[in-house]
Amino acid sequence: MSRYSAIQPLNAAALLKRYSLRADKRLGQNFLQDSFALEKIALAAEIHADDSVLEIGPGLGSLTRYLAASAQKVIAVELDPDLLGPLKTVIAAHQNVRVVQGDILELNISELIDQPDYLAVANIPYNITSAIIRHLLESQPKPRRLVLTVQKEVAERICAKAGDLSLLALSVQVYGKPQIIARIAAEAFFPTPKVDSAVLRIDIYPDPLIPQQLLQTFFKFIKAGFGQKRKTLRNSLSAGLHIPSAQTESLLMNAGIDPKRRAETLSIQEWRTLCERGESK
Repeated sequence: MSRYSAIQPLNAAALLKRYSLRADKRLGQNFLQDSFALEKIALAAEIHADDSVLEIGPGLGSLTRYLAASAQKVIAVELDPDLLGPLKTVIAAHQNVRVVQGDILELNISELIDQPDYLAVANIPYNITSAIIRHLLESQPKPRRLVLTVQKEVAERICAKAGDLSLLALSVQVYGKPQIIARIAAEAFFPTPKVDSAVLRIDIYPDPLIPQQLLQTFFKFIKAGFGQKRKTLRNSLSAGLHIPSAQTESLLMNAGIDPKRRAETLSIQEWRTLCERGESK
C-alpha cells in the first residue's frame, strides 16, 4: 500500500466556493486535483525522510499533503494571499509544513531554507520557469533536484537536444539534466487549462556546465543569439551585443564556429568556447 493512499482527493471547485474565491487567470491558477498525478509528482521528487522541500505555488495544498507525508519539513511559498485560508485548512493536520506568503523571485532562499541539497517542487506558469530556476540555482543553498509541473510543450522544449535548443532549454540545461517523468492531461486540473502539462524533473549538477565566472557572459550571449532567431549568429550577435558584424564574425571564427550558423544549432560546449573567446578579448 502506498504511503499516500490515505490522502483524500481534493475538490478544488467546492473549496474555492466555500471561501468565495475564484481561480485567478492573471496568476495562471489551475489547481491540480487528480490523486494519481499528484502521487507521480511526489514520487518523481524522490523524497527522503530527512529532506526539506521548498514548494513554490502550493495553491490549495493538494500536493503539499503528499510532500508533507514524506519529508521532514515543507516550506510552502504562496504568492496569492487570498489562498492562505483554504491552504492552511487543507494542511492543518501536517505540523511539518510552514506557509510563507510572498513572491519566490523576491524572497531570499537562505531565509526560507537552511538545508543544502533540498528539493524544490513547483506548479508554475511557463513564462517564469526560467526565472525561477535561475533564482533557485544562483542562491544559496542550492537544491539537488527540481520537480516542475509545466505545460507539456514547454517541458519538451526544455528537454530538447543540441541542434534544436532554445533560450529556455539552454537556461535550464546549463544547470542540470532535465527529463520528462509523466504527462498530465488538462482534465486533471481545475479550472481545466487549454493545454496538457508534464512533470519535469531536473537533477542539478554539482557545478554549472559553464564556469561561474562566465555565466553572466553566457546569458548575455545566448539572449543576443536568440534575439533574432531567424538570422545567422553573425547578425544576431552583432545586433544583440551592439558590436560590428566584422568583430562578431572574428569572434565566432576564433571559437571554431561558422558565422552562418543559427543559435539553436550550438551545443552548450560551443557556447562555452564562445564565451571564453569573448572574455579574452
